Amino acid sequence: MASNPIGNSPQERPEDENLGLGSNMAYGLQHVLTMYGGIIAVPLILGQAAGLSSSEIGQLITASLFAGGLATILQTIGLPFFGCRLPLVQGVSFSGVATMVAITGNGGIEAVLGAVMVASLIGLLITPIFSRITRFFPPLVTGIVITTIGLTLMPVAARWAMGGNSKAPDFGSMANIQLAAMTLVIVLLLSKVGSARISRLSILLAIVIGTLIALALGMTDFSKVSEGPFIALPSIFQWGYPTFHIAAIVSMFIVIMVTLVETSADILAVGEIIETKVDSSRLGDGLRADMLSSMIAPVFGSFTQSAFAQNVGLVAVTGIKSRYVVATGGVFLVALGLLPVMGRIVAAVPSAVLGGAGIVLFGAVAASGIRTLSKVDYSNNMNLIIVATSLGFGMITIASPGFYDHFPVWFATIFHSGISSAAVMAIVLNLVFNHLTAGNSDQQSVFVAGTERTLRYQDIAQLHDGDYFLNGKLYDAKGVEVPVEVPESHSTSSARRPGPSTLAAATGHS
Repeated sequence: MASNPIGNSPQERPEDENLGLGSNMAYGLQHVLTMYGGIIAVPLILGQAAGLSSSEIGQLITASLFAGGLATILQTIGLPFFGCRLPLVQGVSFSGVATMVAITGNGGIEAVLGAVMVASLIGLLITPIFSRITRFFPPLVTGIVITTIGLTLMPVAARWAMGGNSKAPDFGSMANIQLAAMTLVIVLLLSKVGSARISRLSILLAIVIGTLIALALGMTDFSKVSEGPFIALPSIFQWGYPTFHIAAIVSMFIVIMVTLVETSADILAVGEIIETKVDSSRLGDGLRADMLSSMIAPVFGSFTQSAFAQNVGLVAVTGIKSRYVVATGGVFLVALGLLPVMGRIVAAVPSAVLGGAGIVLFGAVAASGIRTLSKVDYSNNMNLIIVATSLGFGMITIASPGFYDHFPVWFATIFHSGISSAAVMAIVLNLVFNHLTAGNSDQQSVFVAGTERTLRYQDIAQLHDGDYFLNGKLYDAKGVEVPVEVPESHSTSSARRPGPSTLAAATGHS
């Protein structure tokens, strides 16, 4: 049996709480609905690039749902040495879409599947290296990554709110945006009610209510739910046996490196959010589960698997920390893979409804990152410029998606993801400025100077009319110097007014 990396009994960990079958099913379904649009996006894009028919693309989607469910169960329930046992939903990684489309054009889907299998095997072999980097992920780095995850997901929520499909005639219509806005308002109203259960289910209930509103307005159609088979067992190598090409494997290995970085960030992020310890052993178990799932997924006709960042946001919003909730969501995903009719029902949920809920979800991820960054010490060091540079670096591809189009493919593959580029920059800058301290100045950076103006309301309350500063000292209206405040740790007196040292720092004077 795998050792407990926390050092406490399993019952003491927040993620080990079992809420019961009913709650697990309700909250697990909420996780599935949250990530459904993302998990079907990759097979949709690849299927279209490969020239597959609608029914074949449907099989590709079904395979991705099935593989994602198995990967989620492995990650949350775990086996010895596999699975971080945290509330993380797994699904097809979006980071490799561009690379897989390129491979499809040269060798077909069979070449993609072969490249995924070999590259994932190599990734599995090198996970011990990645599992020992936790000391390079202090709150400074994890806070940057969590914030970037939330910010980089906001365009997804915006596209959903506009209708999802940019080629649809109603994309960006006021009807779609109003539906997204109504869903957002419903989320907020349900979050405010006195019932904790309703508040925690606010996302799921808002999606259901929003879908019913869309149905009443004629903005969604369930007529196609009955079309096609109700049950379909997954086929082994349904697209043919994988083929192996060196160039495709090298390209996919770069994607695997990105996936390892992103999964590491997601594991650490969810650990931070639910306030449980993640050490190198637990991180390694999570990465191995990721790579094993990615190796097996091509057998069923799917692709690389990784943690879904939007579901990290759902954990932050709901406060539901149980891994059994997410494991139940994995069972739902397996069921969706076996029962295409369920997939067609979920697919009928309008993208605009998901967009309204996504604004809260993805914003919550960014807010969690900001909360983590509030723990960072910004005085007399370079942490502020590390945060500024890393966040700015991560936002480049959001501001200009084609920024890396003329860079080498391997470089563009890594840095086109805002999450991985911010993570790489944060890790490198943290090493340069906080670990390799030789040459660091003991003076404040120009970016830090002037940002430490903290003025307490107690200080303001004790100021009198006519008080003024002169040569770094505080005087009252009569020109009498105000005595220096004695810190509470040195004196129990609370009657003294704040002196020049306190107020000078508070107002930026010296």
